[in-house]
Amino acid sequence: MDNLLSIVTFIPALAAVILAIFLRGEDEAAQRNAKWVALVATTVTFLVSIAIYTQFDPSDTGFQFVEEGEWLLGLKYKMGVDGISILFVLLTTFIMPLTILASWEVTHRVKEYMIAFLLLETLMLGVFMALDLVLFYLFFEGGLIPMFLIIGIWGGKDRIYASFKFFLYTFIGSVLMLVAIVAMYADAGTTDIPTLLSHEFPSESFSVLGLRIIGGMQTLLWLAFFASFAVKMPMWPFHTWLPDAHVQAPTAGSVVLAAILLKMGGYGFLRFSLPMFPVGSEVLGVLVLWLSAIAIVYTSLVALVQEDMKKLIAYSSVAHMGFVTMGIFTVTQQGVDGAIFQMLSHGFISSALFLIVGVVYDRMHTREIAAYGGLVNRMPVYAMVFMLFTMANVGLPGTSGFVGEFLTLVGIFQVNTWVAAVATSGVIFSAAYALWLYRRVVFGDLIKESLKSIRDMTARERLIFAPLIVMTLLLGVYPSLVTDIIAPSTEALVQQYDKALAAAEAASQIAAN
Repeated sequence: MDNLLSIVTFIPALAAVILAIFLRGEDEAAQRNAKWVALVATTVTFLVSIAIYTQFDPSDTGFQFVEEGEWLLGLKYKMGVDGISILFVLLTTFIMPLTILASWEVTHRVKEYMIAFLLLETLMLGVFMALDLVLFYLFFEGGLIPMFLIIGIWGGKDRIYASFKFFLYTFIGSVLMLVAIVAMYADAGTTDIPTLLSHEFPSESFSVLGLRIIGGMQTLLWLAFFASFAVKMPMWPFHTWLPDAHVQAPTAGSVVLAAILLKMGGYGFLRFSLPMFPVGSEVLGVLVLWLSAIAIVYTSLVALVQEDMKKLIAYSSVAHMGFVTMGIFTVTQQGVDGAIFQMLSHGFISSALFLIVGVVYDRMHTREIAAYGGLVNRMPVYAMVFMLFTMANVGLPGTSGFVGEFLTLVGIFQVNTWVAAVATSGVIFSAAYALWLYRRVVFGDLIKESLKSIRDMTARERLIFAPLIVMTLLLGVYPSLVTDIIAPSTEALVQQYDKALAAAEAASQIAAN
């Protein structure tokens, strides 16, 4: 079937339009209908993405299922997927039905809530499939609006502060990317991403106000894109918006934020920074490696002193994203493969951890660690699920969390052993805060009166966790499900990077002579 990518992208948006036009009222029936429409739409979207996956050829390192057409003022609507982006599309469509199921208890402005999530899914899918710079930018920035509303309307007591902080941080970072897009168009004469991937941007060094810019235009473009992607991931020290956003967002909002939105930064580094600005990546890559290592250790230590479960998991996410950026900028096969695997694995594990917090929050309406203890006595199934994902978050062999961290560490040891040593210590810290959280919440005597009547997980909650458990264990014991898909594309990316650097070095030597 033609136009599969457009179909999978805009099914959620179509469902949002149907809800907006045809659903009336705020009674219980209308709320139930809104939830079912959203669940059916996201499930159908996932099934269509599976159809795309089954037809995808991993050996083809180019873009597949390409759709192209005239759009606006000469701009093109162009979509396509390769071995890197196809798995992020699957991750997005896999997570969204689970977030809708996790929102079944929402009773405030349900129609608008579901519309926001449906539009958000369309915009996130567009980011991973856009093959035009302007189209990518519109999808990338458009996702801010529904997430801003999700946090600001359905969040906690400080939701307004958190939503504006989230919006301003990510929007300001992206303004520089827009300036860079204009400069790229002026130099290359196109915004077509496949064309730009083979275009050589100037890398001759020059001086500005007495400051020598090594790598020239490539370094400046790299920095502009870095400003956007580093905030989106977020990297240390641009991470301060994330804990506030997670703590204030509703459970489903935290799931989408951690599982998908953060991955746009890593995807951006892979799609733009490495292949388009290899000289800039080489010049500033060491900086990213050290920032990543600092992030792993620093945010793990900060997580150790948190008293709010969500905030602890939020800092854990920043630490795990440190492994991602570290792996990407090793520009080795193992490092890049590990970074992509880590992003996908983190999508499943972080989703589960935020949902685990949501289970007890729905019952007790507090996320304070001190409010719990001894839950294993009343919630054995919950304790078992919590233990599984705690171990996965630590990186226990046999879970998907181990594979990503191991591959990224193998990659960084080939490049910089000091960075590798610092980053490896973060694995120990992650075990410390994860096990500390689990012991405080689950183990011990059940002495708090408010917990003595708490219910174990319902059938709906178990249904939500089942696919996350399956994927976490399956990828842990059979990682080639991912690596076989991404390896040809990442190998081509690394080879292209090395060739571009060699060509730039040869050109600089000729110019010097």
